[in-house]
Amino acid sequence: MGITTEPIKTETTLLMAEKACQALMNTFRAEELPPVNWFHYHQGVFLYGMYRVWEATGKEEYLNYIQAYYDHLIDEEGNVVFERDQLDSTMAGILLFPLYEKTKNPKYMIAAKKLRSALDTINRTSENGFWHKEKYPYQMWLDGLFMGGPFMLLYSKHFQEEELVQHVLLQEKLMRKHMTDPKTGLLFHAWDEKRVQPWAESETGCSPDFWGRSVGWYGAALIDMLEILGEKNRGQEAWIQSLQSFIPAIVNFQDEKTGLWYNVVDKGDRPDNWLESSCSALFLYFIAKAIKHGIVDESYREVCQKAYAGLLKHMVETDDNSFTLKGIVIGTSAGTYDYYVSRPTSENDLHGMGAFILASMALYELNNEK
Repeated sequence: MGITTEPIKTETTLLMAEKACQALMNTFRAEELPPVNWFHYHQGVFLYGMYRVWEATGKEEYLNYIQAYYDHLIDEEGNVVFERDQLDSTMAGILLFPLYEKTKNPKYMIAAKKLRSALDTINRTSENGFWHKEKYPYQMWLDGLFMGGPFMLLYSKHFQEEELVQHVLLQEKLMRKHMTDPKTGLLFHAWDEKRVQPWAESETGCSPDFWGRSVGWYGAALIDMLEILGEKNRGQEAWIQSLQSFIPAIVNFQDEKTGLWYNVVDKGDRPDNWLESSCSALFLYFIAKAIKHGIVDESYREVCQKAYAGLLKHMVETDDNSFTLKGIVIGTSAGTYDYYVSRPTSENDLHGMGAFILASMALYELNNEK
């Protein structure tokens, strides 16, 4: 029997987003967000969600918290220590641009330039696709589009570096070319050009499964990048078409009973697979935004309502003073089915909290239109 729910109230989504922000703010000073002293996407995705809450509420405590994280890691000369061999480090750079607009402090743009310079030294595949990390040679991962794409487009917009737009278009095109499964319409987590990794299929070079959060990163990247580029046609029309085929493929695997999705997206019938909150939130995020922008039709509102109701019912525990998000798979590399389903879960992990806040705010914005 499927989950039945009344339409989610607009104020509920904003309330839940704020509760999630407050839960981590009450647990960690901004300077102590885990892993401590790391300029990385773990903190970036959570603070990105918080930034959306600040935009909606205007509450300065959120912007102050965000700025405190960045000011802890960026000195007055704009120096910032980060791992220069991977796209993961650039994701947190997306908030440097609104911080600069708000404060006009040049250190944020100096730091952005340092992140940009690292892109020139990341190794590439034979087709000029970024390796995901130096320790993963000749591998492209879906995660990388979210980690690098929005930052590159924001940088291009600020510094008028048009070449970066074309480079982002290439990265997505290569992922779609090499990692799309023609049977399901989903994209595999990773692709090894050399086909030497233990998980790589001998013919395609792909990892054999659809790991939920990586699929979510890909969809979130597409919708965010479309928003950054706006109306001017630069070749991003292919991203609209991608979402129009990708979103129905995702919806095909939404769990009828809970409204959520499984950690390995297409294998919900296996007893050792399990429902996962961060991927469910990311799917909700980009579907809600795709409805708002007219990329998919209004019928998908029901998918979003059902997913959010499922998150609140099955993954969230909250009262007046606390908020806990459960079922968040910890950081995960590329692998096979047995590896993915054996990964532990955590509570209030920044991956999941950031995804949940983004989903809440996307649904808030969508419902606020009516």
